[in-house]
Amino acid sequence: EDQMKTKQPKVAFSADLGIRGDLGPQNTEITLTFNNIFTNIGNNYNPETGLFTAPVKGVYYFRFTACETQNRQSLGATSNGAVLQLEVGDVVCVKLLLGYTINDSPDNLSIFSGFLIYPLYK
Repeated sequence: EDQMKTKQPKVAFSADLGIRGDLGPQNTEITLTFNNIFTNIGNNYNPETGLFTAPVKGVYYFRFTACETQNRQSLGATSNGAVLQLEVGDVVCVKLLLGYTINDSPDNLSIFSGFLIYPLYK
């Protein structure tokens, strides 16, 4: 298959939590649902479940930023990113661990984003 003639799939999303205030602490681990969508090209991120499902085998980049609070005082932000090689149907999400709290506001402090860097054809 000639990769130069193959059309590059378009896959990109970015969303914030869509809440105003704190979520947590929970008594169990939960999958965060970032449901205030900024962009969702390809519709591979599901804002109802919080799950991104890879539509093609490829190399993807994901990033999240989470604002931490305690007693309504900001403790700062945590951010991380990763490049992952995924197969069709692989799922990526962000989880809130037992006992932790995340915060969001109109300033979009807690965000989950990802995009396809390039597909792998072989």
